Amino acid sequence: MRNLQATQLIYELSQPGRRGARSPACDVPVDGADKLLPADLLASAPPPLPELAEPDVIRHFTNLSTLNMSVDTHFYPLGSCTMKYNAKRNERMANLPGIVDLHPLQPDATIQGMLDLLWHLQEFLAEISGLPAVSLQPAAGAHGELTALMVAAAWFRSRGEKRTKVLAPDSAHGTNPASASMAGFETVTVKSSAQGLVDMQDLQTKLDDQIGVFMITDPNTLGLFDHQVAEISELVRSRGGLIYLDGANMNAILGIARPGDFGADMMHFNPHKTFSGPHGGGGPGAGPICVAEKLGPFLPSPVVRKENDHYRLDFDRPQSIGRVRSFFGNVGVLVRAYCYIRSHGAEGLKQVSEQAVLNANYLLSRVRHIISVPHGDRCMHEFVASAAALKKSKGITAMDIAKRLLDFGFHAPTVYFPLTVPEAMMIEPTETESRQTLDAFAEALFRITEESSELLHEAPHSTVISRPDEVRAAKQPVLRWKSG
Repeated sequence: MRNLQATQLIYELSQPGRRGARSPACDVPVDGADKLLPADLLASAPPPLPELAEPDVIRHFTNLSTLNMSVDTHFYPLGSCTMKYNAKRNERMANLPGIVDLHPLQPDATIQGMLDLLWHLQEFLAEISGLPAVSLQPAAGAHGELTALMVAAAWFRSRGEKRTKVLAPDSAHGTNPASASMAGFETVTVKSSAQGLVDMQDLQTKLDDQIGVFMITDPNTLGLFDHQVAEISELVRSRGGLIYLDGANMNAILGIARPGDFGADMMHFNPHKTFSGPHGGGGPGAGPICVAEKLGPFLPSPVVRKENDHYRLDFDRPQSIGRVRSFFGNVGVLVRAYCYIRSHGAEGLKQVSEQAVLNANYLLSRVRHIISVPHGDRCMHEFVASAAALKKSKGITAMDIAKRLLDFGFHAPTVYFPLTVPEAMMIEPTETESRQTLDAFAEALFRITEESSELLHEAPHSTVISRPDEVRAAKQPVLRWKSG
């Protein structure tokens, strides 16, 4: 009833004849409220809000929440995108009043604590990557790719060179060619070998003096570490090019190998994957980049500098490509990454990667007799299985398996990517899952492959919506605010 009374009061205060009345909430006059909006847009009566008991409302929204999948409630073996559990402690620390109450326009002298945190995060990322110059500004991994390629283009311009091409393997994330195009480069695709690595012969045929950057994901999207990366680096450098390391899979080599040590000139981190932070629903995100010293002057402005015991934002960067995002980046996500790194320490970060690789290989050993894994008996953080044989023998597709997994209480792995594997299922368990969970997932896969194709074609059977026409939904979305 209190909400209805408040609505009635607001309605009465907005009516003609109530000039000079004041809102009890903020003590601001609502003089002439009837003139602020056209008469035909003013309500003639309070909205007909229903009167509901609190338990009914709570039960309604609680029941709705159970229809959602999340890493708090379900196993999310989402290869490449890495939906890992994020510690609630990091969420609490990122929401401390001394952090969330800061304003980005405050003078440097009043935000020394935050600048201290960001400066140390820059130092941590430089050490982890083996690349000394860092920008925290980019707002996502793909944004980090674009920013780094813009830095590379600026570096080439400063040398009087115009490079037009970016090389990327055919198994690369789709953001790689998109970022290259947005940065003004032409993308040239390099084939993969039968082993799922870069085809060195094809690479050499495509190297010329117009090559600006070779973009490599290592470990790659097949979950394999390309041991040729140092040789690739030397080949590209012999033509005056740079190496960009797509850091999407750093959670497999964290604390074990540093991209700067095996040839990378630039890379980005996905903090939500490598460290900790919310993921999904389009954000929020961050994609800090680390670059070689020679590229440092071209990083976005500002960067955090330390002078004695004082920190400042350095805007005096004449060769900088300028801002790529408002203020200093998505600080909330960066704080979570800082907390994750400080909580684990150097040895703990190494153990994170070791556990991620162990979990992936354990699950691989459990499922490869159920569904084929084309590229090897070992993997890094993830592996790509193929339902091609099941499709041929039983008419069961990767999509059928993915949909049926929902009935067993598991989110589906990434399907149909990378495109180099037919009926692909990219499976990544992450370091935070228990052996019991991995065993249950393997058992579910086994049971699904023994079920009839008719049952699987209609899956899922336990959800409110079963199989929407995804292509039609994308082309003809039903938008509720447009209906009627």
